[in-house]
Amino acid sequence: MNAIIISALWGVVMMFGGVFFKKSTIPKYWAIAGIIILLAANILEFRGIQIFNIDVKGMLHFDNFGLQFNTISFICTFLFFLLNGREIEKVGENVSEYFALIFFILCGVSISSSFNTLLMLFLGIEIMSIPSYILTGSDKRNLKSNEASLKYFLMGAFSTGLMLMGIALIYGGNSLGSFYINMIELGTGKMPVMIAAGLVLLVVSMSFKVSAAPFHFWAADVYDGAPTVFTSFMATIVKIAGFIAFIRLFQVSFGIIQQQWQMLIAVITAATLLIGNLTAVFQQSVKRMLAYSSIAHAGFMMFALFALNNTAKEGLILYALSYSVATIGMFAILVKMSDYTIEGFNGLYKYQPVLACTATIFLLSLTGIPLTAGFASKFYMLLAAVKDGHQIWLVVLAVICAAISAVYYFRAIQAIYFKEPPAGAYPQLDVTRNFKYLLIISAAIIILAGILPSLVVDWLYY
Repeated sequence: MNAIIISALWGVVMMFGGVFFKKSTIPKYWAIAGIIILLAANILEFRGIQIFNIDVKGMLHFDNFGLQFNTISFICTFLFFLLNGREIEKVGENVSEYFALIFFILCGVSISSSFNTLLMLFLGIEIMSIPSYILTGSDKRNLKSNEASLKYFLMGAFSTGLMLMGIALIYGGNSLGSFYINMIELGTGKMPVMIAAGLVLLVVSMSFKVSAAPFHFWAADVYDGAPTVFTSFMATIVKIAGFIAFIRLFQVSFGIIQQQWQMLIAVITAATLLIGNLTAVFQQSVKRMLAYSSIAHAGFMMFALFALNNTAKEGLILYALSYSVATIGMFAILVKMSDYTIEGFNGLYKYQPVLACTATIFLLSLTGIPLTAGFASKFYMLLAAVKDGHQIWLVVLAVICAAISAVYYFRAIQAIYFKEPPAGAYPQLDVTRNFKYLLIISAAIIILAGILPSLVVDWLYY
């Protein structure tokens, strides 16, 4: 509850603060202060201290899984602010409002990690989605940004309709007539027709939110059209919050009949892995390559839903950290580049060795190379599927797709170290010393979490 209230209040503070902030640099510092307060309040709740003791009638339930994800999402947002604060100021004139929208998204993230009714699920997803539509179109001078925002809004509205229809069918087919996810009581027999139809609609709607195939078609265009600085946030925190909600809903409401819907999730997982990786191979723009690779990573995160055991939850928490830090760091480097194509990285190590080294670590982690957090998180996901004992072919396919991902990630690494930079003067990048220090810290987190993943996953049991 601490995170929900404080993130909403700080969003309002940032929104009205835009009237009084005369310098465009001031909102960044207010936002950094706000995320520190938010992180501290969430850690207090993790330790059992509630600042706001509100009777929510059981509509919200706070457990270690949700609170730990909140902690990771706030840490990654803090890193996002530090790395990209100056770039957010360059997007447009409404700098304070951009930060306000991000805090409203964090409010939706906190609800999505703690909902206990289908109605709170809907509110959490929509509170995350609506500010995302606005951030996508925040660069009003760019027609691609405007087009991406419209496409995202229309597709998002359609998926929201499917979600509401699914909720209505589950409510209607529930003998207890309750929206509480722990009172659906499906038993061990076959699902009633209305419940089955509602479940399928929820799978389709939630798959759209996390860009899982075949409901991924919006992701590449939206991520490519949105301002690069906001793409990294939407592709990480917003996406993984959708998976947290996905797992929370299915474990509590439909876990007892997992065998009846597991094959559907397996098919979606396989399609997501194949489409995400194969389409990323053919991209020449690093931004679009990262957009399609985010679809591939959604396929790995779908293993948590497929297996639905403790190892899967541990893996998803670790994946949230490794994928978010690596992607935010990679996009922070990308936004500094004048050329977003792979050729734009040619010879980067010769004139920006720190950026080259940290970008390599981020790309290796996204690939899943050992001693990085990306390898540990993928290992946990595959181990969860093996422990489940069903559809082992899916694990084999995931390993093959992980090998395919090395093709497009290593193309960027090849450009950094084995291609010559442009003839003449080296490109001048707007990179400060503090920015380099932050990239080194991000890379260190990737390595540390890869060597000692227990530092992250063990908090689930404290």
